[in-house]
Amino acid sequence: MRTAPVRTRTAHPLPQEHSERPLAGALAMTGSGLSNQVGAAIGALAFPVLGPVGVVAVRQYVAAAVLLTVGRPRVREFTWRQWWPVLLLALVFGTMNLSLYTAIDRVGLGLAVTLEFLGPLAIALAAARRRLDACCALVAAAGVVVLMRPGPSADYVGMGLALLAAGCWAAYILLNRTVGRRLPGATGSAAAAGVSALMFVPVGVVVALHRPPSAQAVACAVVAGVLASAVPYLTDMFTLRRVPAQTFGLFMSVNPVLAALVGLVVLGQGLGAAEWAGIGAVVAANALSMAVRR
Repeated sequence: MRTAPVRTRTAHPLPQEHSERPLAGALAMTGSGLSNQVGAAIGALAFPVLGPVGVVAVRQYVAAAVLLTVGRPRVREFTWRQWWPVLLLALVFGTMNLSLYTAIDRVGLGLAVTLEFLGPLAIALAAARRRLDACCALVAAAGVVVLMRPGPSADYVGMGLALLAAGCWAAYILLNRTVGRRLPGATGSAAAAGVSALMFVPVGVVVALHRPPSAQAVACAVVAGVLASAVPYLTDMFTLRRVPAQTFGLFMSVNPVLAALVGLVVLGQGLGAAEWAGIGAVVAANALSMAVRR
């Protein structure tokens, strides 16, 4: 899950080599989004055995294995000026995924991902100075009000955790920019993923001792790590060489919709008309802002 989100949301400081194959880029973005949300849904299947914490621990291990293989950071050469944003990024990375997966367990995939999506949307709108962006912010706010409307069955803890994930995603974006300026390529993100995985080693041990995992639950958690971390990361590297960054951001708008659909098909988490309207408002706000910015 944009790790993360719900994927490993890593800033890719790669050259924008836009080719004449927009269809390949569109297919890659579609595959990345579906992989991310399906991975989160499959991870949710392991919640009854491992719990959200156990699933996130396994996902952190998988993300670290992939990113360390790709980035190959030379951590012994890092200076303190390079280390401190990496350590903060590792902390934010783990908190983001843990709060999001716990929110998914409480309020469902579609609602959790939509609320988390407010993080990057807030970053995009905060840097804008147009009246249209102010209108987009109001539309998104209206969608959030609809999604979080008071009710006897409203899970405010779950919604609060999803908003915490949104704040972490915003911090993740800003920290990735800092790390990208101070470390070449994906080395900073890889080091952060490795540190985050080390932080979750005690968590994994405690979960394994108190909630002995089944082979099926571990397999679901590993698949979640691959689909929601490895596949989106590698696919995004491919995509950013073929489409402009703004087009990539525009396409990310469909992730809450994909999450809601995957939640319905895989987990049976249906949404009412009001929830769909709220998700539509958030998606429309980002899509309109990005489309006009192009």
